[in-house]
Amino acid sequence: MLGHGNTELGEALRIYAEEQVIRVYHCRNEVAMAHAATALRWIYGETSAVVTSIGPGALQAFAGSLAAASNRVGVYHIYGDETTHGEGYNMQQVPKRRQHQFQRLTEVLGESFVLHTPEALREALRRGTAQVHHPYSAGPFYLLLPINVQPMLIEGLRLDSLPSRLRVPPIASADEAAYDEACELIEKYHRIVIKVGGGARAYGPAVASLVEATQGVAVLSPGSVGVLPDKHPRNMHVGGSKGSISGNHAMENGDLLIVLGSRAVCQADCSGTGYPNAKAVININGDVADASHYNRTTALVGDIGAVIDRLVTRLGERKQVNAAAKQPWFAACSAKKAEWGRLKAERTGTQIFEDPLTKRRILTEPTAIRVVAEFARSVEAIKIFDAGDVQANGFQIVEDERSGETFTETGASYMGFAVSALLAAAMADQRRYLIAFTGDGCFIMNPQILIDGVVHGVRGMIVVFDNRRMGAISSLQTAQYGHGRDFATSDDLPVDFVRLATAVQGVFAVEGGETEESLKAALAQAYDHDGLSLVHVPVYWGDEPFAGMGAYGRWNVGPWCEEVQALYRIHPI
Repeated sequence: MLGHGNTELGEALRIYAEEQVIRVYHCRNEVAMAHAATALRWIYGETSAVVTSIGPGALQAFAGSLAAASNRVGVYHIYGDETTHGEGYNMQQVPKRRQHQFQRLTEVLGESFVLHTPEALREALRRGTAQVHHPYSAGPFYLLLPINVQPMLIEGLRLDSLPSRLRVPPIASADEAAYDEACELIEKYHRIVIKVGGGARAYGPAVASLVEATQGVAVLSPGSVGVLPDKHPRNMHVGGSKGSISGNHAMENGDLLIVLGSRAVCQADCSGTGYPNAKAVININGDVADASHYNRTTALVGDIGAVIDRLVTRLGERKQVNAAAKQPWFAACSAKKAEWGRLKAERTGTQIFEDPLTKRRILTEPTAIRVVAEFARSVEAIKIFDAGDVQANGFQIVEDERSGETFTETGASYMGFAVSALLAAAMADQRRYLIAFTGDGCFIMNPQILIDGVVHGVRGMIVVFDNRRMGAISSLQTAQYGHGRDFATSDDLPVDFVRLATAVQGVFAVEGGETEESLKAALAQAYDHDGLSLVHVPVYWGDEPFAGMGAYGRWNVGPWCEEVQALYRIHPI
């Protein structure tokens, strides 16, 4: 988005775009633009830059960059900035008599650099690629361009003097004693739980080899669904505060924890209480701090795939893993997985309840999500989940066979991320059909995708699961404070989402109806549209257990804090 704070940059972009060196997409909201750039890198692996003016626009983009920072996705953010000559306040700068106020803000979430002189460009680019293309701890890089520096020329600049993109070969811990120590733990303990974090998304074959070599079971984080096929016998599904029956059973009862690419986010490890019976930890991570998060840890720092390869090779050389001794653990976990499978089938089967407001019989959200997820699989579409109850139910329901079939922005749970991410489908070199699973509240946060999507030629689908509320928070309130205690999280105002969407020429919108058959028909119609489409699905919310997938872990929130925090004093790791 161009403004008075980046007119010179805009002119440079025009020239390069006309020469087809770069592609430029103008947008209508900086938050949505930041999400689209994050999705382009996260889903498609393509480098992208968010360009905004100074002031409110930069603050909006900065807010949106939280999703990239939380999920460790590398994106360039290029903002206008106040002039360096100090002629007085620049309009839309932070109105305080201190230098580099925007740098102070932006460096909180990532690496930040003010191009105070044109000759600093080389250092800016060097720091930028080190942040954006970091192999393990990528994130947003904020390049701030003072208004008066933008039009300045660098005489005699040699382009080959500028740094190229960072490329780092995979590295693995070189300490053989550390691998032997890890092997001894794997050989000693018989109830091994392997927590697969979002950082392990790209290492499916390596994770599978480690699961087999250790005779352990894997528990996924919401962001790592698909790393192991859903039907893999040692995949116990998602574990954590929301979790699952089988995933949380493994976390609660495992005596050795192996962590792969996880930051131990509160909901992923039950606010630090997820492994009460673990006696030791093996942590594999490229980040030293994350690798040493837990007590009693053998840290194997480096590329997850490279480290696992060395560890599995060492286990094979030692030949000391007693598979028979570990079999009872696998059998117990398998029984819990079967129990979870039965509950999931029951909750996501065709369930219909009377809506208390409209008095119509409509689908539950788990049923509707299952139908849409099955349709996505049938057309090989990528699923993107927005925040809230759609996200929480979604990562419990999807049955992916590989990484990359689902993206769920659980790092920041940024409302509106999924619908904004659809714009990436129009930008990518190798395009894939995207389906955004979103709630009514999340969609209203960023409805400008209806316009941007048509302008830039998105072919994708928005499915709005409409329960007229922030369902995740309503459910949390009733769980914490009792029936009928949901407060300020809902309304009774009906919104015609189909009419809203079709107000934009080029958008196809249809009602999903009140049955599984009508929803399937609507999805097929929407998919046949050569452009952006929207399906509106009214879904039931209430105290019925079938309204959601349930929660199976602990969370340090509200009235639960005292109980959870009491465990910290006795928690071994």
